[in-house]
Amino acid sequence: MNDPTRKIRLLMELRRQGISDTAVLGAMERVPREAFVEKSFADQAYENIALPIMQGQTISQPYIVAYMTQALRPDPRVKVLEIGTGSGYQTAVLARLFRRVYTIERFRSLSETAAERLEQMKLRNITARTGDGYLGWPEQAPFARIIATAAAADIPETLIDQLDEGGILVLPVGERSDDQEILRVTKLPYDVRIERLIKVRFVPMVKGTVD
Repeated sequence: MNDPTRKIRLLMELRRQGISDTAVLGAMERVPREAFVEKSFADQAYENIALPIMQGQTISQPYIVAYMTQALRPDPRVKVLEIGTGSGYQTAVLARLFRRVYTIERFRSLSETAAERLEQMKLRNITARTGDGYLGWPEQAPFARIIATAAAADIPETLIDQLDEGGILVLPVGERSDDQEILRVTKLPYDVRIERLIKVRFVPMVKGTVD
């Protein structure tokens, strides 16, 4: 349901919650969330809540999408790797803010459905595949930015290895759903800087793929 009034109200709520990056807000405004939710939840597309999608996964709360995207410090000159395509909503937001988006999804059915949606939106700067997010995308590394939309028990070393020097990784970390937080990891010449941001609740990052 493309309701401009509801979308404006959501954007105002995001501003009140601390989303100040005008490019991120602009991307959130331009991406139609109703295109990424299940039809039975279309009337809730512009509520600031997570919603269920196929395979027991979720489309994240708009605030979390905006917050994590802002934490990435978007740059239209660089490429970004997304771990967990899901519905494709976060992917579409990233595509408005980065030169190129590489996105990996472990569920083939989700990956194919998201690819169809993104193709319908004529977003041509996205490359998607089904794969194990823990492995990253070594053929395209290094990346200036990496974002994960599922919670790892710890920061995957493979993803740090695939970051450019000065690159940023944003991901939820925590073994239990009630003990997760978003971390921002910046790769330094001989170390990493880890910032603890906000408490969250995400589905777990799982190794392997599912047809």
